[in-house]
Amino acid sequence: MKLVVHNIKGKETAKKITLSKDIFGIEPNEHAIYLDVKQYLAAQRTGTHKSKERGDVKGSRRKLRKQKGSGAARVGDIKNPLFRGGGRVFGPRPRSYDFKVNKKVKKLARKSALSYMFKDKKLIILEDFNFESPKTKFYSDLLANFDQLDSKTLLVLPKSNKNIFLSSRNIKKAKVILASELNTYDVVSTNKMMILESSVKEIEKNL
Repeated sequence: MKLVVHNIKGKETAKKITLSKDIFGIEPNEHAIYLDVKQYLAAQRTGTHKSKERGDVKGSRRKLRKQKGSGAARVGDIKNPLFRGGGRVFGPRPRSYDFKVNKKVKKLARKSALSYMFKDKKLIILEDFNFESPKTKFYSDLLANFDQLDSKTLLVLPKSNKNIFLSSRNIKKAKVILASELNTYDVVSTNKMMILESSVKEIEKNL
């Protein structure tokens, strides 16, 4: 499994890189991808929703009327959920939506997502590069060279690079992550995935 290496001007170089079949060429497991994406999205939820129940509403605990003899239904205090301004019955409470997905399943999901990207020809291997200064134009020119300025793109770096991170920050559909942060959701939700040469080894080492 070989891919041509491109430079940042969008041109093919004479170099080719060999990708591991065990990572970029497996039979994708869609259920593993589903579980990993579901777990990722669930973990993004803050779960801070809260409504006031009967015990949380501020008000008197006095019984509104006597128990018997009024001809109407018996009632307690003004915080009764049946009254306007009363507490809510079984309202939402703060909670965590996160759930466990086994490490082997998460690895399989990432491999499956990368295999889909290779199969659908959505992978671009880039020569290692750096910008002389953080400037949005440098990154937008890079995307324009590959006709991806209006597409959702993901660039994978081997290690932190301040100039590249800051250059991409103001471009709405562009995302830059480290190879160690690679996750299934980012891979399947992008139109084009760009991987630096040195990032390939990092990805293969992690998976």
